[in-house]
Amino acid sequence: MIEIKTSSLSDGEFNRGVFATCDIKKGMLLHEAPVIAYPNEQHEHIEQTLLADYAFEYGIGQSAILLGYGMLFNHSYQPNATYEINFDNQTFDFFAYTDIKAGDEILINYNGDEEDQELLWFDQEK
Repeated sequence: MIEIKTSSLSDGEFNRGVFATCDIKKGMLLHEAPVIAYPNEQHEHIEQTLLADYAFEYGIGQSAILLGYGMLFNHSYQPNATYEINFDNQTFDFFAYTDIKAGDEILINYNGDEEDQELLWFDQEK
């Protein structure tokens, strides 16, 4: 259903993104990314690494690194996917926010809310 390919949206070192391998209907579960959670007090150590740009907020007082494809979804202010934190399963569950066509890159809003248009740190630096 999904695969990793080169993304034209990412200008980072790896230029990767998550893409649909088939048509995906709105609401469909795309991926369950397992979580490695850590207390926010430890984030200063993560800030010294490449992982700093990939950490997610995870409940109160915690952050998380996502496994699987979880950290490879690129950002859009008009996303076609969304995610929910599943604390019971310790996963971030990614769902189609709109219908997605085969070959489309699957994008999430890094603000955590599909409608949130607040500029992200990398857009504020431009």
